[in-house]
Amino acid sequence: MTRMDARRLAPEAQEDLRRRVVYSVRQDGLSPAQAARTFGVCRQSVATWIQQVESGGTGVLAARKRGPKPQPRMDAASERGVIRAIRNRCPDQLLLPFALWTREAVAALILRRAGRSVSVWTAGRYLKRWKMTPQKPMRRAYERDPAAVKAWLTEQYPAIKTRAKTENALILWGDEMGLRSDDPIGRSYAPRGQTPVASATGNRFGCNMISAISNLGQLWFMVFKGRLDAALFVQFLGRLLRATQRGVGSKRSRNGRRGWNCFSCPATARS
Repeated sequence: MTRMDARRLAPEAQEDLRRRVVYSVRQDGLSPAQAARTFGVCRQSVATWIQQVESGGTGVLAARKRGPKPQPRMDAASERGVIRAIRNRCPDQLLLPFALWTREAVAALILRRAGRSVSVWTAGRYLKRWKMTPQKPMRRAYERDPAAVKAWLTEQYPAIKTRAKTENALILWGDEMGLRSDDPIGRSYAPRGQTPVASATGNRFGCNMISAISNLGQLWFMVFKGRLDAALFVQFLGRLLRATQRGVGSKRSRNGRRGWNCFSCPATARS
């Protein structure tokens, strides 16, 4: 009889074949080689089935679910611990060899916290279920003191606000930053999968800017070259003082927002 490939049979058919082969050997007196030729199976398989029945009974011939054994899911406590770690810590703070929370980093965290090895695709499905999306992180200095920040917001700033109201003064918030011509600022809607293209010069150049903005949305800024030092900062404060004293930007536009004002530093002021 031609040997068949029993692996292509359904699980129930495989179970029936194994039982018939074992029965023919144990009850009908066929040898394993004769049973193999009669039923078209491998002689080694017949010997294995006989040994399994002798050691574990006929129940070992029952059909079983194919494929790898399913791994246990994370319990609720482990899952909450993983979510809390992602929200409150960076990977390097947990001694993981990653700088940001990627799918690989999350898979490593799950292995450490829950003892379960998952693929990057499974880690991505977990992140989707936890309503987490890839985002550009904000930069925050290590030297930041949350207690000092809270004290300033709850104690010092209210006093400054009260004094400004008493003296009819304007509270301004200052910042200094660098500008680049090739910096992709802003977003533009486009069909999914088709990245929009913005025409721009291929020449790359940059400059620096110091600015001050009020709580009402008034903005003053000065563009300059080189580094910001004490002399340039004093020059900016002088121009800012003159601009605010003569009421620049005090007129509201039709939409109720105050205008944006600027004064550029002369090119000869900085090399």
